[in-house]
Amino acid sequence: MAKTCKSQEEIACGAIKHALKALRKRHLLEEAAHGPAVLALCRPIVSQGSEWKEKAENLQVELQQCYKAQSRLSEQLVVEVAESRASKALVQEKENAVADLQKELTELREECSQLKEDLEEKIKSLEVIVSENTELKAQLQQMTAKANKAEAENKMLIDRWMLEKMKDAERLNEANALYEDMVEKLKASGLEQLARQQVDGIVRQSEEGAEFFLESNIPSTCKYRLRAHEGGCASMLFEYNSGKLITGGHDRLVKMWDTNTGSLSSTLQGCLGSVLDLTITHDNRSVIAASSSNNLYVWDVNSGRVRHTLTGHTDKVCAVDVSKISSRYVVSAAYDRTIKVWDLMKGYCTNTIIFHSNCNALSFSMDGQTIFSGHVDGNLRLWDIQSGKLLSEVAAHSLAVTSISLSRNGNVVLTSGRDNMHNLFDVRSLEVCGTLKAAGNRVASNWSRSCISPDDNHVAAGSADGSVYIWSVSKGDIVGTLKEHTSSVLCCTWSGIGKPLASADKNGIVCVWT
Repeated sequence: MAKTCKSQEEIACGAIKHALKALRKRHLLEEAAHGPAVLALCRPIVSQGSEWKEKAENLQVELQQCYKAQSRLSEQLVVEVAESRASKALVQEKENAVADLQKELTELREECSQLKEDLEEKIKSLEVIVSENTELKAQLQQMTAKANKAEAENKMLIDRWMLEKMKDAERLNEANALYEDMVEKLKASGLEQLARQQVDGIVRQSEEGAEFFLESNIPSTCKYRLRAHEGGCASMLFEYNSGKLITGGHDRLVKMWDTNTGSLSSTLQGCLGSVLDLTITHDNRSVIAASSSNNLYVWDVNSGRVRHTLTGHTDKVCAVDVSKISSRYVVSAAYDRTIKVWDLMKGYCTNTIIFHSNCNALSFSMDGQTIFSGHVDGNLRLWDIQSGKLLSEVAAHSLAVTSISLSRNGNVVLTSGRDNMHNLFDVRSLEVCGTLKAAGNRVASNWSRSCISPDDNHVAAGSADGSVYIWSVSKGDIVGTLKEHTSSVLCCTWSGIGKPLASADKNGIVCVWT
């Protein structure tokens, strides 16, 4: 564009110069042509010389004025040419601007059409949503009517239930009166026997099945390697006074194994999430699982059916334990920062403890009135289950507590933490009475479970390197290292009859050690 304008300007200047040269040449030619005639005329007309001279001078002056006018016109022509060139450049800019605006207008029209299409789709979607909302409102009205009907039926059932309770209370009063009569007769006849004994200053009932107890040996051989669960096994335990092993995994199943033969006895189904912890009632009749589905599931071992589904937590339930003196009370902890106490007879929560630090592990005390809890902040806490009050607290670990295990005599509680330490606390004073650690032992997760042997002489704990470490409680030294797993060991448990020891890893492999 600039090159084109420059060439036009040069052409105009050349044209002006050429015109000036042509005028001057023409003037010189005319002057040369008229010179002889002027001289010829001047000779015969001498008398008129002065007049002609004056005219010539006037013409000369007029010619000079013409030259001046011509010069002014030339300058004006140059100015007009420059103005014309500027006007052309301005017009070109305007044309470019118009082209850009037209392009932008086209783009805006396309965008507008796209927005119209989107708007039409949104309107159609809105119509569908409105229709669905209308249907849901109708369904809600139907469900409301059903709920009102169910509430009325529930009220009627409650009334009937209260009537039955009153009848049960009357029957219970009669049974109590009969029992008191029998007790009086026993006292009178001297046939009553005491079932309590004094051990370490604590009066407790003799443990059922104590005649089956054997001294725990230090396992060294993997008797069975069981592919128990898909996706990992996070919790397991033995039945009381039995060699039957119960495992729970991320495949939402709870399995029962015969460790004498290594065979699967039964599978408990119905859990809607990964099994994160397990416990069993002291009569071996009910298995309770803590699940990532925010619920607890209670199975009847004999029938294999779910008896209860305990709902109330709002986040995954990571720990559960049942009272050691009653099959009625269960305690659970979830990542909603609550600890709940459940009454299985009533089927609902009787107490909720709210605390700022999530609880990873739980254990009932031997008397069933208090519970131990291990938290993410590394502290071990003792709670009263009736009032929900915090009775005592101690800094057990520098990192999160992952496991709590109570000794068979109830005098010592074992805690494990993400700081790779395993501490033994005296239950009466909550003072550390032993610390176990090893260079290669690393706790694999926030829910890695360790255990105490039934004779309270050894501690077993899994490690992230796939090993199982065994310590002597009295010496505090490692007395055995079991290597069979190929992934992190998540939990260990010891049979109450002294053997075997079982361990499980992240791949769902369970090893039975003897």
